[in-house]
Amino acid sequence: MSTTVQPNSSPTSQTTEPINQLKKKARRNAWFTFALRIFATVALMVFVLQQVEWESLVQRLKSLEWQWYAAAQAVAIVIQVVAGIRWSSLARPIGFVHSTSFFIWRFFEGVFFNLCLPSSIGGDVVKAYRLSSTNRGRLLAGCTILADRLAGVSALGVLAGSAILSIKLNLSPASTVAVATVLFASVLLGFRLTIGNLDRFLDLLPATHKIRQFLSQLLPYQIRPSLMGRAVAWSLIVQVGASVSVALMARGIGVNLRLGIWFSVVPLIALAIVLPISINGVGIREGGMALLLSRWGVAGEQAVAIGLLWFLTTIGTGLIGGVLFLLDKQTSGSTPTQKALRT
Repeated sequence: MSTTVQPNSSPTSQTTEPINQLKKKARRNAWFTFALRIFATVALMVFVLQQVEWESLVQRLKSLEWQWYAAAQAVAIVIQVVAGIRWSSLARPIGFVHSTSFFIWRFFEGVFFNLCLPSSIGGDVVKAYRLSSTNRGRLLAGCTILADRLAGVSALGVLAGSAILSIKLNLSPASTVAVATVLFASVLLGFRLTIGNLDRFLDLLPATHKIRQFLSQLLPYQIRPSLMGRAVAWSLIVQVGASVSVALMARGIGVNLRLGIWFSVVPLIALAIVLPISINGVGIREGGMALLLSRWGVAGEQAVAIGLLWFLTTIGTGLIGGVLFLLDKQTSGSTPTQKALRT
């Protein structure tokens, strides 16, 4: 009498199947989200362009004085260099032993991939991948990028808050500087208290809580919370430079507002662009300009033209990152860095 032995599925195959299903589901969700963002981008731009006269908008762009735009593009490139220095100030002290120029190079690459990848954090993922050749190193690189982002958003709040209060209360330059100093000190104190006691705060949350998983990436900075303060200071330089860049391109099409107005308008739009609604902030940037500049008597066509020029400078800066990526496609696995990360 013969018996038939049924082959048993190996535990590995049983485990791999649900993992593959999860990966497929994640890819479907990613592409669905990307499709929604494309739809939102197109819808926003159609809505914005319906609010302006197309011929007048084209004329505004044709009247651009290119020397002003070239100056704006130069400033935009310089502030990306400063942003790379800010990132290095957060990454080098916790184990990434690279030169400052290395971080600047990788930062430009991130700007390029933010232009061409579906997600708004696509460039951040590429930067983490390029910063280290090991999974542990890339996880720590993600920590530095998260800290870099938080420092940038904090600086946006300081600049926008002080500028808005200055305009509403008609403050003198000295009073505006005093307000900015108080806001900056408040941000530094907030980082000192939160980062310095981060482990205690995380203990209050369940181990699987998403907020806990998100904030736990900042634990390396609990030992040296002063690093975040320096990063916010660098970020203020970056945000001031971004406002100056937009003011220059606006001057190129005949819009000449005082710099304090741009310090309030540009950070608010930059904060809105962070929201994952459209691709690279297209539509949000132009619509935000039309909305915020209308109170200063700027025509809709001029405001939308400024938004388009702002986006064009972002593309110009990103293309530099694309060229740098083609020149050096290798990830970093330097021996000093690996030794530092092990300790």
